Amino acid sequence: MAKQVVTRTYTASIRNQQQVSDDLDSLGFSASKLWNVGRWVCDRVWSEIGHIPGHNELTSYLKSHERYDDLHSQSSQRVLQELAEAFNGWYGKRRNGDANANPPKYRKYNDEHPRSTVTFKAAGFKLDTQYDRVRLSKGSNLKEYWSDFILCEYQTRPDVNLSTVESVQQVRAVWTGDEWGLHFVCKVEIGVAESPGEATVGVDLGINNFAALAYEDGHSELYPLNCLKQDDYYFSKHIARCDDSESKQATRLNQKKSARRTHYFHTLSKHIIERCVVEGVGTIVVGNLSGIREDEENGESKNWGKHGNLDLHSWAFDRFIDLLEYKAEMEGITVEQVSERDTSKSCSCCGRKRKANRVERGLYVCDDCGTVSNADVNGAENIRQKVSPSPTEDRSNGWLAQPSTYLFDTESGCFAPREQATS
Repeated sequence: MAKQVVTRTYTASIRNQQQVSDDLDSLGFSASKLWNVGRWVCDRVWSEIGHIPGHNELTSYLKSHERYDDLHSQSSQRVLQELAEAFNGWYGKRRNGDANANPPKYRKYNDEHPRSTVTFKAAGFKLDTQYDRVRLSKGSNLKEYWSDFILCEYQTRPDVNLSTVESVQQVRAVWTGDEWGLHFVCKVEIGVAESPGEATVGVDLGINNFAALAYEDGHSELYPLNCLKQDDYYFSKHIARCDDSESKQATRLNQKKSARRTHYFHTLSKHIIERCVVEGVGTIVVGNLSGIREDEENGESKNWGKHGNLDLHSWAFDRFIDLLEYKAEMEGITVEQVSERDTSKSCSCCGRKRKANRVERGLYVCDDCGTVSNADVNGAENIRQKVSPSPTEDRSNGWLAQPSTYLFDTESGCFAPREQATS
């Protein structure tokens, strides 16, 4: 079994919670205050010149601000980096036609600042694995009180030993809602299995089926989006009934919705990797979705319809691909991203490119060779062929038009073929 160094995040509880909670509260509040100051600066710059300050610009603007010195300099830089990323994410959605996208909000809970996550990079913490302790640096404004640092005694899971990792890159202090916890971002050496085979599979992520898979040997699979759409409808309806979108009830509903979506992504990525191992797949080819919202002809925003646009902009495509890559590397499987350009228009059998061939969202009919296929499977096969262009056998319409369908079973929390799914 080969060895590989990867990044992992390990959670830990704080054993001396009572002794350090006040100091951690001060840092968490300080991170929120700095976020709000940066948010005000971004709003002013945007209003004046229509420009969103980047991370470096924000740091230059606020480096002399008193709130910047409430945290260690690297921790302050991380807060402003997150703010800049949030603003750019909002602007990207706005530019691509999402009228419901809102800029990042001020961090307020009623009239108080909430406890934001505080990130400590290499210069901001000192780890003592012998006694399971970590020193977290305070900002210069807070060092006059008690000490220059916060000494946290941590406890990880029994199977985690931080003294054996390659290195700890970051430490995050995270408010869980009841108490503070720690996240250690580490470089870890892991054993990686040998590749299960040399076959390839194409994966097309879409707005009707979350994933369509086309295997090299000729069969295909669909993973409909039904359960996520049901969750969106259910939680949106109940959140709308709350008196305040920032109330405790609305917050809990949003957290539950996010947790269910995360579980779906984890379960689907795990299921796909397990299927690849069984099928002897060594390479997964995924369409690069960076241009998913732009029209291929003129670069303008695509119109997917009212519900399509909402669904498209709410998906975490990048997050899912990260999970897929993370699980694939454990099995010795490579994940490659390729351009999706023309994959929805081209016939995967003869290569004929014609937009009108996609007669409906779920159907592709080639007017040249007569191929009739599921449109998403056709796209997945085009994606696969960008890495492995020669199929192993002649293909009929059957494998394209009649893929196996896997549904997410809410009772078992896993995927099963349509005829076996209970809900």
